[in-house]
Amino acid sequence: MERIGLIAGNGTFPLLFAREARARGVEVVAVAHRGETLAEIDDALDSVTWIRVGQVGRMVRALKKAGVTRAVMCGGIDKATRLSDLRPDWRGVRLLGRVRRSGASGDDAILRGLADELSAAGIEVVPSTTFLERIVISLGLIAGPAVDDRARSDIALGWRVLAAIGDMDVGQGVVVEDGVVLAIEAIEGTDAAIRRAAELGRGGAVVVKAAKSGQDMRFDVPAIGPRTIETMAQCGARVLAVEAGATIVLDDETVRQLAERHGISLVGCDTAGVVPDV
Repeated sequence: MERIGLIAGNGTFPLLFAREARARGVEVVAVAHRGETLAEIDDALDSVTWIRVGQVGRMVRALKKAGVTRAVMCGGIDKATRLSDLRPDWRGVRLLGRVRRSGASGDDAILRGLADELSAAGIEVVPSTTFLERIVISLGLIAGPAVDDRARSDIALGWRVLAAIGDMDVGQGVVVEDGVVLAIEAIEGTDAAIRRAAELGRGGAVVVKAAKSGQDMRFDVPAIGPRTIETMAQCGARVLAVEAGATIVLDDETVRQLAERHGISLVGCDTAGVVPDV
Protein backbone atom coordinates (compact mmCIF):
# COMPACT_ATOMS: atom_id res chain seq x y z
CA MET A 1 0.00 0.00 0.00
CA GLU A 2 1.24 3.48 -0.89
CA ARG A 3 1.87 5.71 2.12
CA ILE A 4 1.93 9.51 2.23
CA GLY A 5 2.41 12.05 4.99
CA LEU A 6 -0.09 14.80 5.71
CA ILE A 7 1.07 17.96 7.46
CA ALA A 8 -2.33 19.29 8.52
CA GLY A 9 -3.16 22.93 9.16
CA ASN A 10 -6.57 24.47 9.78
CA GLY A 11 -9.84 24.25 7.85
CA THR A 12 -11.41 21.36 6.00
CA PHE A 13 -8.68 20.96 3.37
CA PRO A 14 -6.70 18.37 5.39
CA LEU A 15 -9.85 16.29 5.94
CA LEU A 16 -10.69 16.44 2.25
CA PHE A 17 -7.22 15.26 1.31
CA ALA A 18 -7.25 12.48 3.91
CA ARG A 19 -10.59 11.12 2.74
CA GLU A 20 -9.72 11.28 -0.96
CA ALA A 21 -6.34 9.61 -0.45
CA ARG A 22 -7.84 6.81 1.63
CA ALA A 23 -10.58 6.29 -0.96
CA ARG A 24 -7.77 5.62 -3.44
CA GLY A 25 -6.23 3.02 -1.18
CA VAL A 26 -3.42 5.26 0.06
CA GLU A 27 -2.36 5.09 3.72
CA VAL A 28 -2.15 8.57 5.25
CA VAL A 29 0.10 9.39 8.20
CA ALA A 30 -0.78 12.81 9.62
CA VAL A 31 0.93 15.40 11.76
CA ALA A 32 -1.69 17.83 13.11
CA HIS A 33 -1.28 21.18 14.89
CA ARG A 34 -2.92 21.79 18.26
CA GLY A 35 -5.30 24.75 18.20
CA GLU A 36 -5.39 24.72 14.39
CA THR A 37 -6.27 21.34 12.89
CA LEU A 38 -9.87 20.16 13.23
CA ALA A 39 -10.31 17.40 15.82
CA GLU A 40 -12.19 15.32 13.20
CA ILE A 41 -8.82 14.39 11.72
CA ASP A 42 -8.56 11.77 14.49
CA ASP A 43 -11.72 10.09 13.21
CA ALA A 44 -10.62 10.26 9.57
CA LEU A 45 -7.23 8.59 10.07
CA ASP A 46 -5.62 5.83 12.10
CA SER A 47 -2.29 7.59 12.59
CA VAL A 48 -2.21 11.20 13.82
CA THR A 49 0.58 12.88 15.79
CA TRP A 50 -0.41 16.14 17.44
CA ILE A 51 2.25 18.86 17.76
CA ARG A 52 2.41 22.55 18.57
CA VAL A 53 3.10 25.10 15.85
CA GLY A 54 6.86 25.27 15.34
CA GLN A 55 7.74 21.77 16.58
CA VAL A 56 9.58 20.84 13.40
CA GLY A 57 11.72 18.17 15.06
CA ARG A 58 8.67 16.26 16.29
CA MET A 59 7.09 16.55 12.86
CA VAL A 60 10.12 15.09 11.08
CA ARG A 61 10.54 12.29 13.62
CA ALA A 62 6.88 11.25 13.35
CA LEU A 63 7.00 11.07 9.55
CA LYS A 64 10.37 9.31 9.49
CA LYS A 65 9.22 6.75 12.05
CA ALA A 66 6.23 5.94 9.83
CA GLY A 67 8.49 5.41 6.84
CA VAL A 68 7.05 8.33 4.88
CA THR A 69 8.99 9.50 1.81
CA ARG A 70 6.35 11.88 0.37
CA ALA A 71 4.20 14.43 2.19
CA VAL A 72 1.70 17.19 1.48
CA MET A 73 0.97 20.38 3.39
CA CYS A 74 -2.77 21.06 3.55
CA GLY A 75 -4.44 23.92 5.38
CA GLY A 76 -2.91 27.05 6.80
CA ILE A 77 -1.79 28.24 10.22
CA ASP A 78 -3.68 31.27 11.50
CA LYS A 79 -1.23 34.16 11.37
CA ALA A 80 -2.53 35.88 14.49
CA THR A 81 -2.36 32.64 16.46
CA ARG A 82 1.11 31.91 15.14
CA LEU A 83 2.39 35.27 16.31
CA SER A 84 1.11 34.72 19.85
CA ASP A 85 1.39 30.96 20.32
CA LEU A 86 4.51 29.86 18.42
CA ARG A 87 6.29 27.07 20.34
CA PRO A 88 9.30 26.03 18.24
CA ASP A 89 11.52 23.15 19.32
CA TRP A 90 15.27 23.25 18.67
CA ARG A 91 14.88 22.21 15.02
CA GLY A 92 12.19 24.84 14.57
CA VAL A 93 14.41 27.54 16.09
CA ARG A 94 17.22 26.60 13.71
CA LEU A 95 14.83 26.73 10.74
CA LEU A 96 13.55 30.21 11.69
CA GLY A 97 17.14 31.36 12.17
CA ARG A 98 18.15 30.18 8.71
CA VAL A 99 15.16 31.92 7.13
CA ARG A 100 16.00 35.16 8.93
CA ARG A 101 19.68 35.02 7.94
CA SER A 102 18.73 34.45 4.32
CA GLY A 103 17.03 37.83 4.27
CA ALA A 104 13.76 36.25 3.16
CA SER A 105 10.48 36.90 4.95
CA GLY A 106 6.82 35.92 4.93
CA ASP A 107 4.91 32.67 4.85
CA ASP A 108 6.46 31.37 1.64
CA ALA A 109 9.99 31.69 2.98
CA ILE A 110 9.10 29.70 6.10
CA LEU A 111 7.22 27.04 4.14
CA ARG A 112 10.05 26.63 1.64
CA GLY A 113 12.44 26.35 4.55
CA LEU A 114 10.27 23.64 6.07
CA ALA A 115 10.12 21.83 2.73
CA ASP A 116 13.92 21.96 2.55
CA GLU A 117 14.15 20.60 6.11
CA LEU A 118 11.89 17.68 5.20
CA SER A 119 13.80 17.06 1.98
CA ALA A 120 17.06 16.85 3.93
CA ALA A 121 15.38 14.14 6.01
CA GLY A 122 14.43 12.18 2.89
CA ILE A 123 10.82 13.37 2.69
CA GLU A 124 9.71 15.07 -0.54
CA VAL A 125 6.97 17.69 -0.23
CA VAL A 126 4.58 17.28 -3.18
CA PRO A 127 1.76 19.60 -4.36
CA SER A 128 -1.15 19.89 -1.94
CA THR A 129 -3.49 19.13 -4.84
CA THR A 130 -2.11 15.59 -5.14
CA PHE A 131 -5.15 13.25 -5.54
CA LEU A 132 -7.40 16.35 -5.64
CA GLU A 133 -7.17 17.53 -9.24
CA ARG A 134 -10.97 17.46 -9.49
CA ILE A 135 -11.35 20.38 -7.04
CA VAL A 136 -9.04 22.75 -8.92
CA ILE A 137 -11.09 25.58 -10.47
CA SER A 138 -11.47 25.46 -14.25
CA LEU A 139 -11.58 28.38 -16.68
CA GLY A 140 -14.89 30.16 -17.26
CA LEU A 141 -18.22 30.53 -15.48
CA ILE A 142 -18.59 27.96 -12.70
CA ALA A 143 -21.90 29.07 -11.16
CA GLY A 144 -24.30 32.00 -11.03
CA PRO A 145 -25.13 34.62 -13.67
CA ALA A 146 -22.74 35.71 -16.40
CA VAL A 147 -20.49 38.64 -15.42
CA ASP A 148 -21.16 42.05 -16.94
CA ASP A 149 -18.68 44.64 -18.23
CA ARG A 150 -18.60 46.49 -14.91
CA ALA A 151 -17.62 43.31 -13.08
CA ARG A 152 -14.97 42.52 -15.70
CA SER A 153 -13.47 45.95 -15.18
CA ASP A 154 -13.39 45.46 -11.40
CA ILE A 155 -11.82 42.01 -11.83
CA ALA A 156 -9.10 43.51 -14.02
CA LEU A 157 -8.36 46.17 -11.39
CA GLY A 158 -8.26 43.59 -8.61
CA TRP A 159 -5.89 41.48 -10.66
CA ARG A 160 -3.50 44.38 -11.16
CA VAL A 161 -3.52 45.12 -7.43
CA LEU A 162 -2.71 41.50 -6.55
CA ALA A 163 0.06 41.41 -9.16
CA ALA A 164 1.56 44.56 -7.66
CA ILE A 165 1.64 43.22 -4.08
CA GLY A 166 2.36 39.59 -4.93
CA ASP A 167 6.04 39.72 -4.00
CA MET A 168 5.21 41.33 -0.65
CA ASP A 169 3.42 38.19 0.61
CA VAL A 170 0.53 40.25 1.97
CA GLY A 171 -2.50 38.21 0.94
CA GLN A 172 -4.24 36.56 -1.97
CA GLY A 173 -7.49 38.53 -2.09
CA VAL A 174 -8.80 42.00 -2.89
CA VAL A 175 -12.33 43.47 -2.91
CA VAL A 176 -13.27 46.03 -5.57
CA GLU A 177 -16.47 47.96 -6.26
CA ASP A 178 -17.05 50.29 -9.21
CA GLY A 179 -13.34 50.84 -9.77
CA VAL A 180 -12.54 51.45 -6.09
CA VAL A 181 -10.42 49.07 -4.00
CA LEU A 182 -12.33 48.57 -0.75
CA ALA A 183 -10.10 46.04 0.98
CA ILE A 184 -6.90 44.06 0.51
CA GLU A 185 -6.65 40.77 2.38
CA ALA A 186 -3.95 40.75 5.03
CA ILE A 187 -3.58 38.87 8.30
CA GLU A 188 -7.35 38.69 8.88
CA GLY A 189 -8.12 36.40 5.93
CA THR A 190 -10.50 36.59 2.97
CA ASP A 191 -13.83 36.45 4.80
CA ALA A 192 -12.89 39.20 7.25
CA ALA A 193 -11.63 41.34 4.35
CA ILE A 194 -15.01 40.92 2.62
CA ARG A 195 -16.83 42.02 5.78
CA ARG A 196 -14.51 45.00 6.16
CA ALA A 197 -15.16 46.00 2.55
CA ALA A 198 -18.93 45.80 3.12
CA GLU A 199 -18.67 48.63 5.66
CA LEU A 200 -17.24 50.88 2.96
CA GLY A 201 -19.13 49.88 -0.17
CA ARG A 202 -22.70 50.20 -1.38
CA GLY A 203 -23.25 46.53 -2.25
CA GLY A 204 -22.32 44.67 -5.41
CA ALA A 205 -18.60 44.25 -4.76
CA VAL A 206 -16.29 41.93 -6.68
CA VAL A 207 -13.94 39.62 -4.76
CA VAL A 208 -10.75 38.58 -6.55
CA LYS A 209 -8.40 35.81 -5.41
CA ALA A 210 -5.26 34.77 -7.25
CA ALA A 211 -2.02 32.93 -6.65
CA LYS A 212 0.94 35.07 -5.67
CA SER A 213 3.76 35.72 -8.10
CA GLY A 214 5.82 32.53 -8.32
CA GLN A 215 3.24 30.61 -6.27
CA ASP A 216 4.64 27.29 -5.06
CA MET A 217 1.81 24.80 -5.58
CA ARG A 218 3.17 22.62 -2.79
CA PHE A 219 1.61 24.91 -0.21
CA ASP A 220 -0.52 27.99 0.46
CA VAL A 221 -2.67 27.43 -2.62
CA PRO A 222 -5.61 29.88 -2.81
CA ALA A 223 -8.81 28.19 -1.62
CA ILE A 224 -12.50 29.03 -1.47
CA GLY A 225 -15.35 27.22 0.26
CA PRO A 226 -18.97 27.56 1.36
CA ARG A 227 -18.11 30.08 4.08
CA THR A 228 -16.69 32.47 1.50
CA ILE A 229 -19.90 32.37 -0.55
CA GLU A 230 -22.04 32.78 2.58
CA THR A 231 -19.98 35.78 3.70
CA MET A 232 -20.33 37.35 0.26
CA ALA A 233 -24.12 36.84 0.35
CA GLN A 234 -24.35 38.46 3.78
CA CYS A 235 -22.28 41.42 2.58
CA GLY A 236 -23.96 41.91 -0.80
CA ALA A 237 -20.91 40.98 -2.90
CA ARG A 238 -21.90 39.71 -6.33
CA VAL A 239 -18.86 38.19 -8.06
CA LEU A 240 -16.05 35.87 -6.94
CA ALA A 241 -13.23 35.72 -9.50
CA VAL A 242 -10.38 33.27 -8.91
CA GLU A 243 -7.39 32.05 -10.88
CA ALA A 244 -8.19 28.92 -12.88
CA GLY A 245 -5.76 26.06 -12.43
CA ALA A 246 -4.31 27.57 -9.25
CA THR A 247 -7.29 27.75 -6.87
CA ILE A 248 -9.06 24.93 -5.07
CA VAL A 249 -12.72 24.82 -4.09
CA LEU A 250 -13.62 23.01 -0.89
CA ASP A 251 -16.98 21.20 -0.89
CA ASP A 252 -17.48 22.15 -4.53
CA GLU A 253 -21.09 21.01 -4.84
CA THR A 254 -22.19 23.10 -1.86
CA VAL A 255 -20.28 26.09 -3.20
CA ARG A 256 -22.06 25.83 -6.56
CA GLN A 257 -25.47 25.49 -4.92
CA LEU A 258 -24.90 28.49 -2.65
CA ALA A 259 -23.64 30.62 -5.53
CA GLU A 260 -26.71 29.78 -7.61
CA ARG A 261 -29.07 30.39 -4.68
CA HIS A 262 -27.61 33.81 -3.87
CA GLY A 263 -27.04 34.92 -7.47
CA ILE A 264 -23.29 35.14 -7.00
CA SER A 265 -21.12 34.65 -10.08
CA LEU A 266 -18.19 32.29 -9.55
CA VAL A 267 -15.69 32.52 -12.39
CA GLY A 268 -12.27 31.10 -13.20
CA CYS A 269 -9.94 33.63 -14.86
CA ASP A 270 -6.80 33.10 -16.88
CA THR A 271 -3.39 34.18 -15.57
CA ALA A 272 -4.02 37.73 -16.82
CA GLY A 273 -7.30 38.06 -14.96
CA VAL A 274 -9.43 37.74 -18.08
CA VAL A 275 -12.83 36.02 -17.89
CA PRO A 276 -13.67 34.09 -21.07
CA ASP A 277 -16.88 35.08 -22.82
CA VAL A 278 -19.77 32.83 -21.75
